[in-house]
Amino acid sequence: MAGHGYQFGIEEEYFLADAETRGTPRRSVKPFHVEAGERLPEIGRELLQCQVEVCTPPSTEFAKAREVLHRQRCQLSEIGREHGLLVFAAGTHPVADWARQLPTKGDRYRGILRDVGLAGRRSLICGMHVHVEVKEPDNRVALMTRLLPFQPLLFALSASSPFWQGKPTGLSAYRLSAFGELPRTGLPELITTEADYARYVRIMVNAGSIQDASFLWYSLRPSMKFPTLELRIADSCTRLDDALAIAAIYRCLVRLVERRPDLNANLNGVSRALAQENLWRAQRNGVEAELIDEASEQAFPFPDYLDTVLSLIAEDIEALDCRAEVEQAHRIVREGTSADRQIALFEEMRGGETSNRHAMDSVVDWLAETTRGE
Repeated sequence: MAGHGYQFGIEEEYFLADAETRGTPRRSVKPFHVEAGERLPEIGRELLQCQVEVCTPPSTEFAKAREVLHRQRCQLSEIGREHGLLVFAAGTHPVADWARQLPTKGDRYRGILRDVGLAGRRSLICGMHVHVEVKEPDNRVALMTRLLPFQPLLFALSASSPFWQGKPTGLSAYRLSAFGELPRTGLPELITTEADYARYVRIMVNAGSIQDASFLWYSLRPSMKFPTLELRIADSCTRLDDALAIAAIYRCLVRLVERRPDLNANLNGVSRALAQENLWRAQRNGVEAELIDEASEQAFPFPDYLDTVLSLIAEDIEALDCRAEVEQAHRIVREGTSADRQIALFEEMRGGETSNRHAMDSVVDWLAETTRGE
């Protein structure tokens, strides 16, 4: 990932569900994973066997990323069909029971489950991660902190987890609540220098809390493998266009804070507390939330807040040639998030005197069809 083109890569996590019951696969999913690994070399495993992960190669073109992710989604859906499985992108599985999930075999996964116990087994969640290359890799920690106030906006656009264990949660995005049971999650701490971050990691490793920095599961972190900042706040996006919109805005924000060293240069504990409050507002109401602006000390409707951010990155949108992808954010606001559609479909089905479980099954079917995108 050499050069200064703000190359990016996208990782998406998907759920597997039994095509008949829509819940946990009744048979072993090993044959699915074996075939998927043979047909898609870029595929990966996640903590639980009912999950699968894909990634795009580093690129500077969203058209290429779209092509790769669309192909991966279609191929996985086809492989799933052959094995009696549905494949879908969402932050939580609407109906699966966490207690029935089997962990993925491997030393890393066994170690995580040994370390975090029941919280790991309950981590029945899927997210989207976006890596963006930076000009100065040695400055990523400062950039991470300065990007903190923008994370609630990106999270709201991705909201796709309104159900948990077969029940409505009353939230647009419950995934962060489940993920929050694990240590070292949520917004990163206010660490502003590479030296302090390295010292923190060193102490944590020496104390036996973590093996390395990859066990810091914050919503934004410097990558260990690449000269990138990895965004981890987003729910897995059911609609591919939504995923690309979030990736495009994030990529522009990285460029923004690099070219504007004055922006968010003096964040403090109040700044982080307000970002945390905005994250909760986004979790509860998605793109219908009002988000707080620290400078004006006022809360603004999400569309206005979005427009303010997009005006900040106007130069970056043009420089990175991603206007079409960024414009999808306005469509998300107009038409609703994946969570909004899931809730509407569930309520529509329940209004027709359909059983709660049948309504949930319809939500899973919509998720699988929309993820495939055909």
